[in-house]
Amino acid sequence: MLRLRPYKKCDAGTVVSWLKDETTFRMWSADRYDHYPITAEDLNAHYEGFAYSDHFYEMTAFDETGVVGHMILRFTDPEKKSVRFGFVSVDDAKRGKGYGKQMLRLAIRYAFDILRAERITLGVFEGNESAFRCYRALGFRETGELESCMISGKEWIFREMELPGPEAETPA
Repeated sequence: MLRLRPYKKCDAGTVVSWLKDETTFRMWSADRYDHYPITAEDLNAHYEGFAYSDHFYEMTAFDETGVVGHMILRFTDPEKKSVRFGFVSVDDAKRGKGYGKQMLRLAIRYAFDILRAERITLGVFEGNESAFRCYRALGFRETGELESCMISGKEWIFREMELPGPEAETPA
């Protein structure tokens, strides 16, 4: 049974071990780090900047085998109505077995039921078809917005997706 809990510093070594090449790393972190590879200490230092924040939540998914996934949830607006998912990653050995969807379902429930968000957003880099399939299967829809960031001198394009909350009105 998969569960979600707050990230602990001891999770960092496991999380960074999943980032086996720079492309995987950048799909995970975009331009948030100025170097690759990163260490467990780098990840923990990055999160220290958000310690005790009421708008940034690092989460770890685990089951009876240990840590199997990681992600962050963060509010993107002062009213705390919109939560953004990021740094989503699943252990390579668990890919294709539904762990990502399970982790995201738990995070969606947390965002709507506990954080009381009205919508969830995320960005997916073009070419990351497995992520697109996963997010679409959970109800996320593309907004039509494209964003970009510069990574190693190249422009990386990502598509915005959103999931309205259960309270959102549906057009008649």
